[in-house]
Amino acid sequence: MTRALLDACVLFPSVTRELLLGVADAGLTQLLWSDRILEEWLRAAVRHGPEAEFVANGEVTLIRALRPDALVVLEYGDLDGLELPDADDIHVLAAAIKGQADELVTANLKDFPTSILGAYGIIRRDPDGFLLEMAVAHPDVVLPLAQTVARKAAAMDGRSTELRKFLRKSRLPRLGKYLATLAAS
Repeated sequence: MTRALLDACVLFPSVTRELLLGVADAGLTQLLWSDRILEEWLRAAVRHGPEAEFVANGEVTLIRALRPDALVVLEYGDLDGLELPDADDIHVLAAAIKGQADELVTANLKDFPTSILGAYGIIRRDPDGFLLEMAVAHPDVVLPLAQTVARKAAAMDGRSTELRKFLRKSRLPRLGKYLATLAAS
């Protein structure tokens, strides 16, 4: 089973997070994050208003309680000697290294060069490609999971439940195309 560190940009918005948590709950991957990554998720939610902040605080509290093994605790010196194009992202690389992640799932591809990650044995993955790979390997898990997430989102905010359209709007177009083809067959 792969160990995948999640960057804050894939924890917020909720659709990607729900799918990633779902594949982990199914035993397809082990997810990792640090306190600072969770704090960045909260800061992103704050920009969407007090209701989003309230919900995110509850979700972070729940995630911390339900997944204590996912937390990578960074200590003094863990960031020393690490370099990335954006120095504000070094804590993410440090967490991936310390957590012995096989993969770093991020939508922020330009700030995590494969040459730097590769030196630590870490593969950079975009969330769409990561989830698509899971869907191809485990369609019996990912298709119903995606359908459930789509129905849940539709019930909450009236989003389309047409899977391909829903996932495309959630910045998961390749996953949406694949799952729509699967659902139609």
